[in-house]
Amino acid sequence: MGKAFEGSDRSCDGEKGRTSARRIGVADLLALGLVAALGWVVASSHRGIESIASSLPPGAITLSIASLPYYVFRSILRMILAFGLSVIFTLIYGYVAGHYRVAEMVLIPILDILQSVPVLGFLSVSVASFVNLFPGSNLGFELASVFAIFTSQAWNMTFGFYQSLSAVPKDLKEAAAVFGLGRWRTFTKLELPYSMIGLVWNGMMSFGGGWFFLAASEAITVLGKDVRLPGIGSYMATAIEESNVAALMSSLVTMAIIIVLSDQLIWRPLVAWSDKFKLELAGGVDESESLVLDLFKRSFVLDNLGRLTQPVVRGVSWLAGNATVFITRSLREMGPSRQRFVRWLWNATVVLAKGFLALFLAYGLYSGVQGLVFLLRTAHLKLVVDAFYLGFLTFLRVMASVFLGMLWTVPVGVKIGTNPRLRKVAQPIVQIAASFPANMLFPFVTMLYVRYKVNFELGAVPLMMLGTQWYLLFNVIGGTMSIPRDLDEAARVYRLRGFARWKYFILPAIFPSVVTGAVTAAGGAWNASIVAEVTSWGATRLEATGLGAFIAESTSKGDWTAIVTGIAVMSIIVVVVNRFFWRKLYEKAEEMKAAF
Repeated sequence: MGKAFEGSDRSCDGEKGRTSARRIGVADLLALGLVAALGWVVASSHRGIESIASSLPPGAITLSIASLPYYVFRSILRMILAFGLSVIFTLIYGYVAGHYRVAEMVLIPILDILQSVPVLGFLSVSVASFVNLFPGSNLGFELASVFAIFTSQAWNMTFGFYQSLSAVPKDLKEAAAVFGLGRWRTFTKLELPYSMIGLVWNGMMSFGGGWFFLAASEAITVLGKDVRLPGIGSYMATAIEESNVAALMSSLVTMAIIIVLSDQLIWRPLVAWSDKFKLELAGGVDESESLVLDLFKRSFVLDNLGRLTQPVVRGVSWLAGNATVFITRSLREMGPSRQRFVRWLWNATVVLAKGFLALFLAYGLYSGVQGLVFLLRTAHLKLVVDAFYLGFLTFLRVMASVFLGMLWTVPVGVKIGTNPRLRKVAQPIVQIAASFPANMLFPFVTMLYVRYKVNFELGAVPLMMLGTQWYLLFNVIGGTMSIPRDLDEAARVYRLRGFARWKYFILPAIFPSVVTGAVTAAGGAWNASIVAEVTSWGATRLEATGLGAFIAESTSKGDWTAIVTGIAVMSIIVVVVNRFFWRKLYEKAEEMKAAF
C-alpha cells in the first residue's frame, strides 16, 4: 500500500549522506553528453530544416533523401501534438467517467462508439470542418491531420485509464479517505500512480498506432481533393505512387531508426521508471531495465537538477491539494451576505457548466440525428444492403486475422512469458516490431502478390494481421507472466505435461489475457481494413471486396452518402459484435479467472 502513496515523491533520506559525497563522474559525463548530443541534433536539424524547407517547392513532395530530415521533423511534431492531446483527453475523460456514475453511463458508451469509427471516417469529417475554420490556409489540413492521429491514439489510452481507475483496490481508497486526502491528492498520490504502468504501456502501443495511420493523415485524399502535407507518411505515399523503390527503402530505414531511438530513449526508460509504481514485486519477477534511465539515475548533476525543481513541483501540488481547504476557511471568515454571494456564484458556475455539457451532448445528438436524416434521405435501400454485405465480408477477414494470429502468438507468447532469459531478448524486439507501422510493408507484399498472382480477397487477411497480431502477443506474454508461481509449482507436482498441461493449466490461466488481446486486435483489424483492403504499387492497384475498401473509395471520391453509410454500418457491426460476442467471452473469462 505504501508504494501507491509514495510512488510519485519518494524521499531519498537513506541516501543523503552517500549522495552528498558524490562527485561528477563517468555517468554524469555520459548523461550530459547524451543530452548535449540530443540538443545539438535538434538545433542543427532546425537550421538544416529551415534551409531544406526554403528549397522545397510549395505543396509538392520531393523524394530526395536530403528532404527526409525535414519531413521527419514535421511528422514527429504532429505525433507529439496528437499524443499530448491524447494524454490530456485520457486523464480528463477517464477521470470523469471513473468517478461519476451518471457521466459513466453516458461517456463509456460514447467512447465505445468512437472506438468503432474508422480513423479515415474522422478524417473525412474533420477536414471539411477545419478547412472551413481556416480558409485559404494549410492550417486546417494540419489540424485535421493531428486530429486523425489523435483519434488513432486516444480511445485505447482512455479505456485503459478508466479500467485502471475502476480497479483501484477498495482498501486503498478507504485508506486515502482515512488519511484525509482530498480529490487532488487522492488522484496524484493513489489513482495516477496506480494507473501509471497501464498508462505507459497503452501510451507506447497507441503511439505506435499513430505511426500506422500517419500516411493516411498526411497524404489526404478526401472529398475529391488530394493534399500532401510535408511528412514521412506523405513521402512514403508518393514513393508508392511513383514506384520508387529507393525512396521507399529510405523511408523504411528512416522509420526503423526513429522507432528504435524512441524505444531506447523514451519508452524503455518510461517502462523501467513505471515499475516503481507496482503495489508489490513478487519474488522471481524481473523488473524492466533501461541503460538510459540507469545512466540518468547515477548522474550527480541531473540528480541535483531534479532536487532543485522538487520545491516548485511540491509547491504546485500543495496549492492544488489545499485549494479546497483554503476556500472553505475563507468562506467561514466572510460575512453572511458575502457567503450567500459566493455560494450563488458557485451554483451559477455549476449550472452553467452543466448547461454547457448538456448543450454539447445535445449538439452531438443533433449531429447524429442530422446524419441519420441525411442518410435516410439520400441512401437507398440497395446501398445500405450492399454496405452490410461488404461489412460481413470484412467481418470474416477480421475474425480470420484474429484467429490466425492466435495460432502463433499463443505458443510463442507462452514460451517468452515462461522463459526469463528469452524474455529479456525477445520483449524489446517485440516492442519495436509492434511500434513499426505495418502499412509501410504493404508495398513489398503487394509486389509479391502481383508476381505470384495471389488472390487478394484472401491476401488482405495477412495485411490485417501485420498490424494487429502484436496486440495478441503482448497480452499473451503479460498473461503468462502474471500466472502465480505457486500454481505453476502445483502443476509441476501433479506432473502436468504436454497437452494436459495446456488444457488444464496454461489455457485457463491465460484465457482472460487472450480475450483482451483478441478484442483489441479485432478493433485494430477493423480500422486497418481501410488500408489493408486497398493497396497499390505504382499503377498496380489491388482491391478486395469489403467495407474497408468501400469506405476508402467513397472517401477519395467525396461521396458523402456512401461515406456516412459505410461508417455507420461499420460502427453498428463493431458495437453489435462487441456486445453479443466479445462481452460474452469477457464474462466467460472472468468466470474462469475466478475459478482458477
